[in-house]
This record gives sequence, structure tokens and C-alpha cells, in this order.
Amino acid sequence: MKTRTLSLALVAVAVAQAPQAAQQAQPAPSTQQQVSEGLKLQAGRAERVVSRGKKAYYTRAFDLSALPAYEPAERVTGAIRMWGSNYLKDGNLADYWEASFRKFHPGVTFEYQLKTSLAAVPALVTGVADLGPNRKITFAETLLYERYFNRDPLEIVFATGSFDVPGWQPAYGIIVHKNNPISDLTMGQLDGIFGAERRGGWAGTSWHPEFARGPEANIRTWGQLGLKGDWAGKRINVYGLNLRYHQATVISDMLLKSSDKWNEDLRIYANEILPDGTFGRLMVDDLVADPYCIAYVAAPTVNLPPSLKLVRLAAKPGGPFVDFTIENVQNRTYPLADEVYMYANVQPGAGVDPKVKACATASIFPSHPSSLVTS
Repeated sequence: MKTRTLSLALVAVAVAQAPQAAQQAQPAPSTQQQVSEGLKLQAGRAERVVSRGKKAYYTRAFDLSALPAYEPAERVTGAIRMWGSNYLKDGNLADYWEASFRKFHPGVTFEYQLKTSLAAVPALVTGVADLGPNRKITFAETLLYERYFNRDPLEIVFATGSFDVPGWQPAYGIIVHKNNPISDLTMGQLDGIFGAERRGGWAGTSWHPEFARGPEANIRTWGQLGLKGDWAGKRINVYGLNLRYHQATVISDMLLKSSDKWNEDLRIYANEILPDGTFGRLMVDDLVADPYCIAYVAAPTVNLPPSLKLVRLAAKPGGPFVDFTIENVQNRTYPLADEVYMYANVQPGAGVDPKVKACATASIFPSHPSSLVTS
């Protein structure tokens, strides 16, 4: 059997399943072949995003009556240029938002360049964008902005990530085998399980030595979590995603003080295109076969096999421990919920462009029924 190559934009992780002699007989894929595989993966991703983008996944309207309704401070006109996350336009949120906003500001038009979150900050820096819808700004993006302007961009949280829609900034779940007695874990314990000793961590682009911890906080066996009997001496098998994927960065930020100091035995996986053109689920298959597994998974309830289960999570030792539910994601009591952001420039002495300020302000107040549900 040929070696199966998992690729994302030229990043490959190989899972060898052929005899050694057969592997040696297989020529390494050329650069052109690697590029082709990466483009196929991107095309497959785009197809999946479009197919789910216009579907209404949530019909429940949450009560946001405590939030003030949007009231414009002034009437604004002109074009608002938005570069960044494709999910606003691939879904319905941008359409809802624009229609509601233009009721107050009919002289405003929107110009969208929404292909990828990776474009948001560079577009702000180069002056071609007024607003950059994005997932949480990364270290490199923050550094880019700071290098050009010697300040940080204006950051606004404008939506809760999804509950169970992959791609729309879904919340993360921690899953183990159904036979595992563990039902509750804290964020500190997850740091011990997924992380390693570190000399500090990051907050933005600032290094913080006070985030350091020693190897004594590592958790490597199920017995360290209080399990008895045969479980006590069993090693915890830790699973996650390729560290070049954004999801791994999010988990590092949430659990490891942005240190990227991972468990030395972390088993990483990447998206794979199978010979029949479908996308592989190799990590899930391996989790099902491993009774001592633990993994972080985005949108964890989607196609969760019955042999795996979610654990409850607590932000602090002693609880409260919170179930993975749409209510707990929406109200942000679930510790691994995610959010969606809007970034804008703030000019020293001038503040924010009035039309950008109006648009950003409107984004955080409910003006359409669909703003009452998670994205």
C-alpha cells in the first residue's frame, strides 16, 4: 500500500503503512505534486464550506434583551471595505448585518474581499481595508501591525463561535474513550496533560516568565488524575492536530499560556485526501481503537462515534464543571468556547473613521433575529 500523505499548503505528515522495501521503491512526491495535493485540499475545503454556508443550523433565538438596541450617533455614508474571514459571506451573517445596517445608513455600501482571515491584518496595514473580520489575531499578525504602527489594532468581539458547525470558529471539546472513568477535567489539568514544562508564555507579543511551570506539573498517567486499578499506571495517549493548523494555536493560547510547549508524545494529524476523493478521519479512527486516548476536537459532537465521549470542563480547580451544550457555548461559561473578532485602525488624535465606528458598533448590538443565535 502506498504511503498516505496528509497535506495542507505543502505541509505533509506521512503515515507509513507499507513494508520498508516497498516504501523505498516509492519515489518522493515532486514539489509540483505536493502543490497539486495542497490545491486539491483547498478546493475540497471550499466545496464543503459553500455547501454548508447557507444552511440554517440554529433556530433557537437567545434572549439578548439586556443589550441596548443599536442607535446611530450620526448618519454616515461611503464605502466600507472589509477584508478577512470568508465565513461571514459564505454564511448569512454578512447579508443580515448589511441589510440591517443600511436601514440606519442607506448611504453606505460594502466592498467585500472575504477569502481568508489571513488577509485581515495585512489589509489594514496596507490601507486597503477599513475592517478586518477575523478569528483571534495571531502573534505574527500582531507583530506585523505593531511594527508598522507602534500600537495594537482596535479589537471588537462581535460573535460567538459556532456550537457544532466546523469552520465557523466552533468550540472545542475534550474527548476520551467511553470506558474511561474520567468525566470531569479542569483547564489546569489539561495544561498538565497536553503541555510540558515551560520557562514562560506569551500575552500578545510580550513574553511573561511568570507563566513558567516545571515538569512536576506534567500529567502523563491516568493514575495522576485519580484513576485506580488497571488504569493507574496506564500512560495517557495525547492526540491533536498539526501544529501549523490554527486550531493548535488556539488550544495553545487557551491551555498552554501560548507557549507552544506541548506534551512530548503528542500525536498530530492533518487533513487527508483519500484515493476516492473523500477526506480522511484518521485521528477519529485511531481514537476509537485506543482506550487510553485523549484529544481536543473542534465541533466535537459532529459525527462523534459512540465509543468516544466528551468530558465536562472547569475553568478553575473544584469547578463548576460545565457540559458542552449550545447554551453554555452561547453564554460563554464553557471554557473552550471560541469567538469571532473585528479589527480596525485607530488613528492617533483622530480615533476611528466615523463610518467604521458605526459599522463596528452595530455589529455588537442585536438588530436582526439571527444575531440572537450563535453564528
